[in-house]
Amino acid sequence: MVDAAGATTAAPLLELRDVSRRFGALRVVDRLSLQVARGEALGVIGPNGAGKTTLMNLIAGDIPVNSGQVVFDGRDVTALAPQERCRVGIARSYQVPHPFVGLTVYENVLVGAVFGADLSEQAARPHVAQVLERTGLAPKADRVAGALPLLDRKRLELARALATQPRLLLLDEIAGGLTDQEVQELLTTIREIRASGVTIIWIEHIVHALLAVVDRLVALDFGRKVTEGDPQAVMNDPAVREIYMGIDAAEELVP
Repeated sequence: MVDAAGATTAAPLLELRDVSRRFGALRVVDRLSLQVARGEALGVIGPNGAGKTTLMNLIAGDIPVNSGQVVFDGRDVTALAPQERCRVGIARSYQVPHPFVGLTVYENVLVGAVFGADLSEQAARPHVAQVLERTGLAPKADRVAGALPLLDRKRLELARALATQPRLLLLDEIAGGLTDQEVQELLTTIREIRASGVTIIWIEHIVHALLAVVDRLVALDFGRKVTEGDPQAVMNDPAVREIYMGIDAAEELVP
């Protein structure tokens, strides 16, 4: 790619081109265009109903776009099913963890490696062991997932996503419901994932968690981009301040 000054720049890992999604007459994502660089950590903020989770679903392929394109690593993936997008390098966590509750932690992550990364069970085993170490779940590998506390369920969401060997990791409010100390523990893991070169898009209402990790923020409202840029500049933007009026997290973070 060539920028406005004529300099050559790296092509984005992910590009959304005028993406829209409607539910009946309600346009939840409205002609949204967005680029995410390789290795970048992008935060997405906005009030409830802003279209954030729908955006994640459109990127992951969980729901189709009504118009526009999703381009990943130069390839148009708009028509690809979720499992196909996973195999090209897009993985996600869900706001509410969905482990296979009757399987062990190890078995849950093994499923991600075998079916998401298309590895044989034998080839997946050392990879699964590495992912469990990376997410702090190795000591709990033999525990049944349904018996895990919330923090470990969140870690398991991360582990299953990482088992698919993603290049792009989508995090949907993964810090929600955790205590301050648990959020800090989770942040350590997310920073390590980011340091390994995985590109991250993270939706989160706990804004201080985002500011501790991301390079750039995008603010959405009614499915449209309000502003984007340096995280602190976005948080100080008058339009964003108005959107977050009455939300303590935003107020606390503005110096």
